[in-house]
Amino acid sequence: MAAGDKITGYSGPPQPELWGHPIGLYVLFFTELWERFSYYGMRAILVLFLVSKVDEANPGYGWSDAEALSLYGTYTMLVYLASIPGGLLADRMLGQKKTVLLGGLLLVAGHSVLAVEALWAFYTGLGLIILGVGCLKPNISTMVGGLYRAGDERRDKGFIIFYIGINIGAFLSALIVGYVGEVHGWHYGFGLAGIGMLIGLLVYLWGQKYLKGVGDFIGTGDNPDNAAYNRPLNKIEKDRMLVMFLSFLLIIVFWGAFEQAGGLMNLYADQKTNRMLGGFEVPASWFQSVNAFFIITLGTAVAGFWYRWKMKGREASSLFKMAIGIIIMGWGFLFMTKASTEVVEQGGQIVEKSAMMWLVLAYLFHTIGELCASPVALSFITKLAPVKYASFMMGAYFAATGLGNKVAGLVGQWSESAGEFQIFTGIAVFCTIVGLIVIALLKPLKRLTHGAEDLKLEEA
Repeated sequence: MAAGDKITGYSGPPQPELWGHPIGLYVLFFTELWERFSYYGMRAILVLFLVSKVDEANPGYGWSDAEALSLYGTYTMLVYLASIPGGLLADRMLGQKKTVLLGGLLLVAGHSVLAVEALWAFYTGLGLIILGVGCLKPNISTMVGGLYRAGDERRDKGFIIFYIGINIGAFLSALIVGYVGEVHGWHYGFGLAGIGMLIGLLVYLWGQKYLKGVGDFIGTGDNPDNAAYNRPLNKIEKDRMLVMFLSFLLIIVFWGAFEQAGGLMNLYADQKTNRMLGGFEVPASWFQSVNAFFIITLGTAVAGFWYRWKMKGREASSLFKMAIGIIIMGWGFLFMTKASTEVVEQGGQIVEKSAMMWLVLAYLFHTIGELCASPVALSFITKLAPVKYASFMMGAYFAATGLGNKVAGLVGQWSESAGEFQIFTGIAVFCTIVGLIVIALLKPLKRLTHGAEDLKLEEA
């Protein structure tokens, strides 16, 4: 390594551990679990609320599908784009730890305001949530990476554990918030999401003693570490920044396809899927929990597969895993292609709906693809990002996720004119092509990382 080429990592005294990982990981695990409970709970009912007619027993705003999908795409894009100023705020002023706290407070306020049945409260709540996620999301992920010393092989496993926490929250929220919102009232669901975020904030405050030396503001002064923080980027760091920005293009493609879950596939479950199970009609929002359920049950298996794969000397770089993840996720849409062929419409009315199993199989493939790509991408950023831009680069990653969410909304709107068969098939083909191109270019892309994933690096 070149002089001063230091990768983000913990450099303080040994930390107390539990089950082979720093206890701080589990503090962040439960904080993010409840933050995702609130976010995904609200996401599970947002589009359904917007399209519900104003004269129904559980009234919404009566928007068209296209209008609801447009707002959904814009909102989810802004949620993640806000990660850039959130990352800069942490890097330049507050540090990650305090910015996460600020984000938690904003989220509690935002979800609480959404519980008020008024249009001004709806938009105000969404605005506060955008700011809150922007502060919390990139910085709590960066703090996970900051728990481990540079070169610590536990880092990827730590992100898998953290990612499972995210999806426990998502799984519970779709079932609980989704049910409360659909059956008892949309605004009760929004309020319940706020209670979940309050629990997460309390967990974070309680666990501060296990996060000492992690996520603190570096600032300026006489600390020798600040020399590395303030110096210009060297050639290796610039190359790593370049490959990270290139990887963001993959992130946009991945989430542009994957986030059909909360929009187009959510509406498809509600309107065109036979949801009768015995004498019980499964709430459409419950399908939002299928992905999270598969992540919880398959997360360690997928991580174990990649570990064994790497131990056999096979290609297991983050970029390769991301490419494979995009391909597998894309293939999941072929099940939705099949589902679209089962729907029969006559005179503008749906007379025959598709089977639930196609949605479940699609979410299964989406989950496997996500486990290959998403937690790996988070870990990839913490390995390559220079210290001075650690939170900013994580923010840029989530901004790419936000752009992918907007693409998802646009694609969902396009389905109204292009047709669902064409959209689902096109996504599958496009994702396969993108993944194969990345695999073909893997060697030159890996050179830009300068061995960040291969070397056992020691703190200088």
